[in-house]
Amino acid sequence: MAHEHEHLADLLDLDAEVLSEYHREVAEWVTANLTERARVIDVGAGTGTGTLALARQLPDAEVIALDVDEELLKHIQDKARASGLADRVRTVQADLDQAWPDGLKPADLVWAANSLHHMGDPARAVAQIYQILRPGGLLAVTEMESFPRFLTDPAGAALEERIHTAMARGRDEAGMHMHEDWPARFAEAGFAVESERCFVIELQPPPGSPMAASVTRYAMVALCRARHGLEDKLSAGDIAELDALAPALPARDDLTVHTSRTVWLARKTAG
Repeated sequence: MAHEHEHLADLLDLDAEVLSEYHREVAEWVTANLTERARVIDVGAGTGTGTLALARQLPDAEVIALDVDEELLKHIQDKARASGLADRVRTVQADLDQAWPDGLKPADLVWAANSLHHMGDPARAVAQIYQILRPGGLLAVTEMESFPRFLTDPAGAALEERIHTAMARGRDEAGMHMHEDWPARFAEAGFAVESERCFVIELQPPPGSPMAASVTRYAMVALCRARHGLEDKLSAGDIAELDALAPALPARDDLTVHTSRTVWLARKTAG
């Protein structure tokens, strides 16, 4: 279990590092739409990519990171201390499929990045978010189809396509809500949907650059997690291909990062 936590934390931190420009752009766009900036809640905070970005973007705000995973919350605390943000970042352990902790409201912004599809009942979660927002408060939700793709050669791209198909099947079997009509969910809860933006990310760092090294690490961690998480969903040939691919990645100079993420802004009515 500790090994799994370590790999998940690595994956999320590498996403924050490699896609730092995207994360900065989204944080700037979201916070520009705030009318009050006193309290922010990051729902399903993971390793705190959103928590820390918002704390930096809003220097007078308290930012509360909610997650069920104590190890990930400790990781956020460590990063907040290292960044000089510990006085404004608070972590709260919570199973967000159960009753949410008292004392969270009123919030000016609720941020949910790639977390709502994990909820057992997304409609209930969105309704709960509506309750903890102050009138006029903002909900910012990000969802993505899947983790990025890295391989550009025909054989590698075909392998990655099979991996992503297996991952999608696994998410459906696990009951994740990857195909929700999120604007409809927001409207049902009483939100007014204000904006929707799709961010298409295509990165190919120069060979030998620090970013190229980070992209290689990102690809290695992502494909390693896929290899171990999909052992019962991939063919023996695909497993063997993954096993042969992993040690060769550091020598490659053709790795890219391709992904797309959709962000919605929805506001609680001021009345």
